[in-house]
Amino acid sequence: MTNNDQHTISSSSNEIDAFWQTGIFSSFIGVDNVTINYAQFATDINAECIVISPGRVESYIKYQELAFELHQHGYNTFIIDHRGQGLSQRMSANKHKGHVVTFDDYSHDLATFINQYVNKSCAQNIKPILLAHSMGGAIATRVLQLYPDLVKAAVLSSPMFAINNGGIPLWLAKALIHSGALLNKVISNEPWYFFGQGNYNPKSFADNRITHSKSRYQRFVNRYQLQPKAQLGGVTFQWLAQALKVNADIFNDISKINTPILILQAGEDTIVDNAAQDSFCELLHQQNESLCQTGKPIRIDGAYHELFFEQDKYRQQAINTTLKWLADLQ
Repeated sequence: MTNNDQHTISSSSNEIDAFWQTGIFSSFIGVDNVTINYAQFATDINAECIVISPGRVESYIKYQELAFELHQHGYNTFIIDHRGQGLSQRMSANKHKGHVVTFDDYSHDLATFINQYVNKSCAQNIKPILLAHSMGGAIATRVLQLYPDLVKAAVLSSPMFAINNGGIPLWLAKALIHSGALLNKVISNEPWYFFGQGNYNPKSFADNRITHSKSRYQRFVNRYQLQPKAQLGGVTFQWLAQALKVNADIFNDISKINTPILILQAGEDTIVDNAAQDSFCELLHQQNESLCQTGKPIRIDGAYHELFFEQDKYRQQAINTTLKWLADLQ
């Protein structure tokens, strides 16, 4: 971490905290009567809206700095807590288990959020923009496929188009996941953790591979300590089985996308598979050059997975690229 990184966060923390107090924090009912929580920062009915779709284990409480910056650039900002995580209703008796019944439920929830809550707080006749990270990127991409006219554009940061399987052959990983999920359904109504997964237990900064920024890392760890309801552990067999399915669905339904997409790729990502992002962007470009204009993601060399929580030298590249791309869409 650089001194500049620390200074940037410290110098604006009071402003960020004051801004966060102006938000509306509420909930709605998603698929199968699951309660979905969200945060809203909409101060100008004539402003464009950005909807943030967080990654796995993330809550809107983690996105205070980014929401503040988007507000400074004139955007109304909305952040959803996906089902089974954050402050939304959990999907198993053990509330630490990262679980979902059907992955597309995430996307149906997000579409309901936009249709029923976001659109009425934004500039008329201007569709909102999706800004999504990791698992949230897969969720957002399915929204583009299932609801092709819902949003104006999408920025996907380190999207989860394939999970990094750590060198295990894909056929073996699939066999373990699907056989475990099937056995779980036969034997128990309570979802099982996948091998090696467990309850919430944050890594030390030295062991993390999501950001180089010690200050930002400690900041969101502290927030989760203050709000234990937001804490989430590892994933279940069923979640992984659904992740494999949605990764296949994203590529199988790529022709259904008619929305411009910007993909930001972390050069040193070990959480998701960058090669899948490359393939997705290339295929989308072949289908329609205007949808992924360069034919490849915008790569931020040296950065870890969480670009919007990285050191300033990486994070600012992600933010500047995003804002310029959105401005060029006007």
